[in-house]
Amino acid sequence: MKIKDAQAPVARFRGRFKAYARFMTAAFLVNVKATLEYRVNFILQFFGMMLNNAAFAAFWKVLLDRVGKVGGYGFSDVMLLWALVSSSFGLAHIVFGNVRQLGRIIMEGSLDVYLLQPKDVWLNVLASKTIVSAWGDFAYGYIVLAMMTGTELERFALFTALIIPGALIFAATFAAVESLAFLIGNSSALSSALTEFMLSFSLYPEGVYGTGLRWMLYTIVPSGFVAFLPLRVFRSLDWGLVLLLYLVAALYVGLSYGLFNLGLRRYESGNRMDARL
Repeated sequence: MKIKDAQAPVARFRGRFKAYARFMTAAFLVNVKATLEYRVNFILQFFGMMLNNAAFAAFWKVLLDRVGKVGGYGFSDVMLLWALVSSSFGLAHIVFGNVRQLGRIIMEGSLDVYLLQPKDVWLNVLASKTIVSAWGDFAYGYIVLAMMTGTELERFALFTALIIPGALIFAATFAAVESLAFLIGNSSALSSALTEFMLSFSLYPEGVYGTGLRWMLYTIVPSGFVAFLPLRVFRSLDWGLVLLLYLVAALYVGLSYGLFNLGLRRYESGNRMDARL
């Protein structure tokens, strides 16, 4: 009897994990179908985002041809950095498309429809939308990787393993600052600032930042965990450090989830009659 009692929490955890895995899969497939209904719009945004990223690649090519390395990074390092950040950012917004709309949803009282559903509110609201242009960001990283010489199958596998925690950290960080809408009302200015800071810091070589600034890149604005550390792992093929990145991602997700639920206690219904099918 005692053995059965001890196994019960494990069985419940497995059951909940499988249920949420099915939910995330279903939400993803629904979002994909909704996106593909407007194929022309999808194609335009997809290639438009890749063209935007390619323009920055051309800029770095010209710059590094003239000055050599910047912050210890050559052109291949910068391209790998862009590939990691682009695919991580894209994956975050493909799976959690509402992440940068969370503050608006809270302010408008639109959480009501999610509160009525039997799934976790935080996960449900974030996963209920996908961003079309994010598919271009996601694909861009793999295209860059494929164009680089000496990229074997193991590196593609490692690249994929690295962008998943990067995407989780992006989503968790953006969701955390958006959740401040529970406490301060309109958090759009803070959200926009954090997005710009995180992307800007992530897309430049780590060596250009002084030691006094680097602590921030591994805490408040975790660019180090989505860009610089993954780049070092990818270069060295050190699979052992991949686990560290997943643990860091779990920490940021846990903090973001906790902040959202803390704010949810202060949420006041918007008395809206919306329905989500």
